[in-house]
Amino acid sequence: MKLQELAERLGCAVRAAKDGDLELDIAGVAGMEHAGPAQITFLANPKYAHKVKGTRAGAIIAAASVGELPIPVVVSENPYVDFARALALFYQPPRPEPGIHPSAVVAETAELGEGVSIGACAVVGERVKIGRGTVLHPLAVAYEGAVIGEDCILHSHTTVREFCRLGDRVILQNGVVVGGDGFGFAKRKDGTHMKIAQSGPTVIEDDVEIQTLSSVDRATVGETRVRRGAKIDSLVQVGHACEVGEDNIICSQTGLAGSTVLKKNVLLAGQVGVSGHLTIHDNAVVYAQSGIGGDVEAGSVISGSPAFDAAVWRRCVAAYPKLPELLKTVRQLEKRIQELEAQFAEKRDE
Repeated sequence: MKLQELAERLGCAVRAAKDGDLELDIAGVAGMEHAGPAQITFLANPKYAHKVKGTRAGAIIAAASVGELPIPVVVSENPYVDFARALALFYQPPRPEPGIHPSAVVAETAELGEGVSIGACAVVGERVKIGRGTVLHPLAVAYEGAVIGEDCILHSHTTVREFCRLGDRVILQNGVVVGGDGFGFAKRKDGTHMKIAQSGPTVIEDDVEIQTLSSVDRATVGETRVRRGAKIDSLVQVGHACEVGEDNIICSQTGLAGSTVLKKNVLLAGQVGVSGHLTIHDNAVVYAQSGIGGDVEAGSVISGSPAFDAAVWRRCVAAYPKLPELLKTVRQLEKRIQELEAQFAEKRDE
């Protein structure tokens, strides 16, 4: 693909470094350190502009403000987004042909839309409904009564449990479990635990992606819901009766205890623990390895365990290495004050 054509398909202009740049053949997309002369790279953060001098890329996607560069620039309002769009032009993951593999097990009462693909050893239970163009890769399982929307992709070893619902364009990466039992037990008088039935389904709305080996549990009563556009990373646990808001980002190894509510555009970085029965409001950001024990106000940026304002937390972290020295100084001051008080007492007695 010529550079000019690529720019047009992205809806961007090109700032050439020399004559003939617009006719440059682009065969793919790569990072700045690995790109070759037939590839285009990107610059999302201007502070890394100095690295462009060392790249072998034929062209770069960057913002207009980046200034003059030694290679042609595809001028973008959002270089990272346009990098992703360019990548999609050159790479499309393999997509199986529509149809049911001979080794798949599909119940007679299941309803399959047009163009559905059911892979080897996949299982589709009784009264399951699967929308048009959806793909179940080998060994994917849909339990009885599950509803899966249009153009979804369920990779190998994913499970959608009984009566759970997926919207359109949902992607479940390998090993995801939607609607596994919530962790609910009642303690008897003798100390043993009685399992509480988890009757409420899990609902995944449109355009949600859940990465590998994550679990979104079903509810004891009511439902667990992941709202439109949320993205959940690998090794995340969403507990029973939780609500994950629109366009949330939940990073790896995060755990939400039961009945946690996340509002719109919440970002939880890696290894965040949320104690449950609380609300994190719109646009809040929680730094990695934080522990959340109470409601979080809209727009807050918090960190630590227990978590509090991130700016204060950074000052605290900066002070931690100095604590032994500060403690030593405080003890010296206390000793000096005691000496001065003794001297003052002696003079007063005279």
